[in-house]
Amino acid sequence: MEVILMERIEKLGQMGDIVSVKPGFARNYLLPQKKALRATKANLAHFETERTQLEAENLKRREEAEQVSKSLEGMVVNLIRQAGESGQLYGSVNSRDMAEAVTAAGVTVGRHQIDLGTVIKALGLHKVRVQLHPEVAVTITTNVARSEEEAKVQIESGRVVSTEELRQAEEAAEAELEAVVEAVEQEEAAAAESEVAESATEETGATDGEETKQD
Repeated sequence: MEVILMERIEKLGQMGDIVSVKPGFARNYLLPQKKALRATKANLAHFETERTQLEAENLKRREEAEQVSKSLEGMVVNLIRQAGESGQLYGSVNSRDMAEAVTAAGVTVGRHQIDLGTVIKALGLHKVRVQLHPEVAVTITTNVARSEEEAKVQIESGRVVSTEELRQAEEAAEAELEAVVEAVEQEEAAAAESEVAESATEETGATDGEETKQD
């Protein structure tokens, strides 16, 4: 089936191109989404009369998408999920999950803009493409982990961590916290001792002064 593309379609063509596609792809996607029109003489004539306006509208949407893409560049979103020892998720992460995570991070996107390819079924760092406009896309990182602590270790190491590595990281963090608490307690104890010593010195000085006056 021949259709007129109403916008750029990756690996297919640019706005205004007449391309041949499978009937099912046209009927189930291109035509319902208004991304294309059947290549009839009437539609061709209609497109030519509307071309200037369509191109202007497309340019405006593209510029808006480019501004949004700047907010997404380098973004990492954490998704906490349950998983087995092998790292396989008890479930999966889909485009809706991703859209909600990105929106929660401050940039509103729809699930249809998440180009996931296939659902995520394992822990780790996954590159996900966000299609903001037919001509503007940006790749973000999805950090799927069992906990926030695991997510932190994964982003620092750049790989999936085992439960043993996570346990060691947690123990190290606890030891570091204990060391900080101990240091604070020692400082407080030293400060208290210093105050007691200063108070004793002041009392001794006052007593000596009274004795001198009496003499």
